[in-house]
Amino acid sequence: MFFSDRAVDFYTNLQPPASLPGGVSVMNPYENPETQRTVREFYQKFFADNEPRVPLLGINPGRFGGGVTGVSFTDPLRLREKCGIDHALTGQSELSSQFVYAVVDAMGGAAAFYRRFYLGALYPLALVKDGKNFNYYDDPAVYAALKPDILASLRAQSGFGLSRTAVCLGQKNETYFRKLNDEAGLFDRILTLEHPRFVMQYRRKQLDDYVEKYVKSLPQPPPKEGA
Repeated sequence: MFFSDRAVDFYTNLQPPASLPGGVSVMNPYENPETQRTVREFYQKFFADNEPRVPLLGINPGRFGGGVTGVSFTDPLRLREKCGIDHALTGQSELSSQFVYAVVDAMGGAAAFYRRFYLGALYPLALVKDGKNFNYYDDPAVYAALKPDILASLRAQSGFGLSRTAVCLGQKNETYFRKLNDEAGLFDRILTLEHPRFVMQYRRKQLDDYVEKYVKSLPQPPPKEGA
């Protein structure tokens, strides 16, 4: 099996919890046959091998990005224009996706980027409350309910073929990620960068500086044995 096979099997078989406390609901884009098709095409295009990738792990997908396309930090516009995946999905541009693909472009485009990196999230499904994005850590009761699924998600994603170095996106996300990793022992090193949405909401005037920081900070995958 390739990285692509393991990823597609994981995402297309995700089952959300029956309910969550505090009026929080889960969006599962993988129930949509068109999303399933585009996810397969995306992973088969960029991940049909067993080369190690450095994971960039966010919080949980946004309702306009991965919550629609099933591809982390990738809204419908960039799935088509930057990744070359045609589709019938509808939706709008998403802030985090705008920033991430500015980084992708700065690193040579989607094919070059995805040869080295994998975009994911600690919790792989979008969370919504009152029609707005919700983070898994925003409510302690929600986090407690989701923690087993988050740990299972991290273990599954690490099994795709990831390096032992991970990049955590978001300062608060880091607090939880490190505790979860202490429990699961999946990564030897965690590097933290500002979350793309934080940059776009609060530091947009310094966008180019943050893109440059990502490019300089992102680690290389480990060399292949014998190389």
